[in-house]
Amino acid sequence: MQLTVEEGDKGKRLDAFLHDQLPKYSRSRLQSWVKEGKASVNGKVEKPSRTLRSGDAIEFAIGVIPGLSAVPEEIPLEILYEDPSVIVINKPAGMVVHAGAGVHSGTVVNALLHRYKHLSSVGGDVRPGIVHRLDRFTSGVLIAARHDEAHRDVAVQFSSRKVTKIYLTLVEGRLTGSGRIIKPITRDPANRMRMTARLDRGRTALTDWEVLENFDGYTFLRIHLGTGRTHQIRAHMAALGHPVAGDMMYGGARSPWARYFLHAHRLTFRSPATGETTTIEAPLPHALLEWKQSLPRPGLHPNPPEQVE
Repeated sequence: MQLTVEEGDKGKRLDAFLHDQLPKYSRSRLQSWVKEGKASVNGKVEKPSRTLRSGDAIEFAIGVIPGLSAVPEEIPLEILYEDPSVIVINKPAGMVVHAGAGVHSGTVVNALLHRYKHLSSVGGDVRPGIVHRLDRFTSGVLIAARHDEAHRDVAVQFSSRKVTKIYLTLVEGRLTGSGRIIKPITRDPANRMRMTARLDRGRTALTDWEVLENFDGYTFLRIHLGTGRTHQIRAHMAALGHPVAGDMMYGGARSPWARYFLHAHRLTFRSPATGETTTIEAPLPHALLEWKQSLPRPGLHPNPPEQVE
């Protein structure tokens, strides 16, 4: 990866700067990779203690994490669809897609390997089969590839924005009608674990939203993602002033449901095996239905575009 040192980061050590940019890796691990010669500043391999200046150009290669690989585990999965090329599951909230950042077991990958034995190898030993991801506490439709050709096919569909992605979410406050958010998303300099759409810089991101129901203090939305940035819905809705319900990282109030209200409801893609356009839906999980039904003064949208339950 290529990074540029901005004015606010000048004077930092190289290892400290890399830890700010890559918080999911420990500083000691980043230091070891730098000592292995995986980091250069302005074309010259440097030590972890190298003091940075504004404008310095850094090239960094993430190294191998010893001993981290996916192993089969007998974990239940809800299979929504499968053919010779792909598997589509309904990922539960709380389940991590693949190992990393202190999570080494109990993942979607572990469960898939137990059930299917062989998955695509494009993602490496840690992420076999994984073409795209959902956040840990986001539930819903997730596609995995069974072999490398299918993986590359589906990955191109995602990158060329040919996959239709529909989410359901509950946000704080009252919205009416529909709208579009076009705000770039970048890493939040105040908290490297989250993203932000408040800085007018970063990667282009497009989110379309439509009101399905209004409640006292909340709005139930259908979201169509035009792009697929990290935390896109969460960052965009927070920037709009309507954070996802229960999403404390992005300013939402604490929820008694041990998750935030965001669900990947529908994906439409072309199956590499059949060549046919395939639409897969996952209904709202019981916990989110119960949460929604507990809200005061529900008011049904006059002409709901679809029945979502």
